[in-house]
Formats: sequence, structure tokens, C-alpha cells
Amino acid sequence: MVTSIAKGRPAHHEPDYVARAEALAEMFAARAAEHDRNGSFPFANFRDLSEAGLLSLTVPAAHGGAGAGAQYAARIIGILGKADPSTALVLSMHYINHLVMARSPTWPARLSRKLARESVEGLALINALRVEPELGSPARGGLPATIARRTETGWRLSGHKIYSTGSPILKWYLVWARTDEAEPRVGQFLVPAGLPGTRVVETWDHHGLRASGSHDVIFEDVVIPLESEVDLRRPADWRGPDATQATVHTVFVAAIYDGVARAARDWLIAFLKQRVPASLGAPLATLARAQEILGAIEARLAVNARLIASFARDFDDGVELSAGESNVIKLTVTNNAVAVVEDALSLTGNHGLSRTNPLERHYRDVLCGRVHTPQDDSTRIGLGRAALGL
Repeated sequence: MVTSIAKGRPAHHEPDYVARAEALAEMFAARAAEHDRNGSFPFANFRDLSEAGLLSLTVPAAHGGAGAGAQYAARIIGILGKADPSTALVLSMHYINHLVMARSPTWPARLSRKLARESVEGLALINALRVEPELGSPARGGLPATIARRTETGWRLSGHKIYSTGSPILKWYLVWARTDEAEPRVGQFLVPAGLPGTRVVETWDHHGLRASGSHDVIFEDVVIPLESEVDLRRPADWRGPDATQATVHTVFVAAIYDGVARAARDWLIAFLKQRVPASLGAPLATLARAQEILGAIEARLAVNARLIASFARDFDDGVELSAGESNVIKLTVTNNAVAVVEDALSLTGNHGLSRTNPLERHYRDVLCGRVHTPQDDSTRIGLGRAALGL
């Protein structure tokens, strides 16, 4: 069993997970174009991640995991996000849930130990299923339409979840639902995948992150034990965000799209060095305009690296971080990432938008950064209201 690497730097006797991730990233990058083209799920990537011990990276060391904190995990996610952001997104959701389990007093200890052990021993991924067709994002408010009805022997769950990232491979769903009580409570239920009454409907046909398997999951009177209840509260008690979940979600989402931008940067550098227009008689890299735009890209990526690393380090060190700070990190890094790819396209013209080149895929993928919670408008409104004292 390894000791904790929560501070982000492994001790000399611990496995070098960064080296493992970098080795896998080469394979994942080679597979990414085909998965994007077909919209197919990268099952092999997750078998490789499991065999490399990377699925249990944020599982506490006491339960056999690596005990990594946000800084180390964000580094791994950034490496994999550069290779295949769909894989990185599924993995990041899994990491987030294990970090929340380890820190949350509301998670039943028996359940968190069980999920930790399964993640160490094999291919057992978890994600939270929250978004619904009518509700939209729970971050915008409203009660879920998914209902849990209590019986003498268990709960019966019925509902329809959309954008269920990783659904083809998940072993566990953490389902956001409300009870049918006279005064409904809202919260999370841990549901094993594949129970009778559960269906994955392959609806995901998206512009970007096409291999993320973010399909619909439908529950029709699915029976789960009473002890599947994770955390039920009155709706009003959910108004404040979970600090752990909000912070690591921000850091990991930022790391994914920063990774996409770095992949675009690397492709651009090779293109500028190799492309020699007849009218110029020299590589595009010799043009001052190309050098200036590439310099602007480097500046944005340098800012991103500092923001992700410092914010993750503060989290690991126990510094109290506000939801507003988290939202600003996500807004800044993802928009910097989009700008990087757009700058790269400004130098490459038709070459960059050709499906034969990866820059076109990077552009579609990086745009997805803007749709993750919190969306830019929500962040800006919140900051404006706070500044006005409203």
C-alpha cells in the first residue's frame, strides 16, 4: 500500500503515476481520432487506466488507493486531456466523487469503503447523474423529476437523466432525486448499473467530446436497498454548494480543456515549422505575425498553469476557498483555452479546419468547456451581484 501523495508530489518509493499517464497518453492520442469520428466509447482506455492503477488515484491511502490530492490529480487529468479529453472527462468525474467521499461527513462509511475497494481492485467507475430534460442543470435551481418512493424493503426509483458522462462503462450511478414524501427531501442515491428497469439510451451525438458516452439513463421503478440513500435533505438545505465538489470540479474541468489547448499548441508549432508556402520560400515559423500569435498562446497557457496549480495546491493545503473563486478559475482557464485554439486557427486557415488534421477536433472539443457548470453568464452575474452587495 502506498502512502498519501495528497500534496501533489510522490515520495521516492511511490509509483510514478505521471510517467504511467504519459505512457498511456500516447496510446490514447492515437485512438482519439477514430473514437471521435465514430462517436464510439474508448473502453480500452479505461482497461489500461485500471491496469496502471490510475482509477484509484484519489482513493484514500487507508483504503489502498494513492491518496492523491487535487494538484496531483489535476496533473494527470491534464496529461490525459491533451491526449483524449473524453477519457479525461469520465476519469475526472470518477476522481471528484472519490475525493468528495473521502471528505464528506454525509457519505455512509460502509458505502465509501466499498466503492474505494472496488476502484482499487478493478474497473469500477462512478459518476453523479443529475441533469434532466425538464430540470436542466441542477445548479440553476428546481426540484428533480426523478422520484424515489420508499417501501418497507427499499426504494423504488423512477426518472430520466441526460448527459450521463461515462454511462457505457459506469458501475455506479449517484442519482440526484427527490422523495415522494409529503414534504419531499432531495439528495443522492447510490445505484448499481444494470439493475432491472435501468436503460442506457444512446442519445449522445455531440459536436465535441464525442467519445464521452454522455447518453441518457432511464430508471423505471428500479428497486434499491434502503441503505442506498447517501444524503437526503430539505431542498432549502442544498442552496449552498459543496465546497469540496465545487472546487475539485473547477480544477479538473479547467485541466481537461487546458490539455486540449496544449495539444492544439503542439500541432500548431509543428505546422508552422513544416509549412513552407511557395510565395514565402521559408517556413511560416519565420513570420513575425506567427511568432507574435504563438507568443500570445504561450502567455495564456502560462496563466492557466499558474491558476490550476495554485488553486489545487490551496485546496490540498486546506485553504478555505469560495465558490466565487472556483467559478473564476473555470471561466478564465476555459476561455483562455478556447482563445488558444482560435488563435491557432487564425494562422492555419483551411488546414486547421480540415478533418484530416487534429486541430479541427481540438476546436470542437475545447468549445465544450463553456457548457460545464458553472456557465460563464452565471459566474459573471454572481461576481457582479457580489460586487454590488446584492
